Amino acid sequence: MPTGFCACGTGTMARRAKTYIWQFVIGLGFLSGLWTATGIDPEEVILNVLGKAVDIFYPDPNVRTLFLILPTVLLLVSIIGAYKKGRVLGLTAVIVAYVAGLSILVSVTSALLLILAAMAIGYLATNRRLVKKITGR
Repeated sequence: MPTGFCACGTGTMARRAKTYIWQFVIGLGFLSGLWTATGIDPEEVILNVLGKAVDIFYPDPNVRTLFLILPTVLLLVSIIGAYKKGRVLGLTAVIVAYVAGLSILVSVTSALLLILAAMAIGYLATNRRLVKKITGR
């Protein structure tokens, strides 16, 4: 093994980037944009059905209010998680992926280019050592 070579962080960095890209860039960004473009929000549908089912067994207005607030809370938690793991560059990747999801019905080519760019930005967002080398910070 060459001097100064350490393979210990390489697998961790790749795993972190892969998790961030799948969870936040594709999951939060691209799929949210796709659901917005098609007009379907599966999270809202599921919570609405669950809220009605709970309302039948426990008709308390406070519980119903919880189901009205829950989508906003989940969105905020997701955005905070994306920021903690990827900082500003990571949020940029999520926004670009959201635009890719929005534009997929208009132009598949531009959506594909945008999602590839979002994935590249997401990879850079999790690889802080590379970003520090590039920016000199």
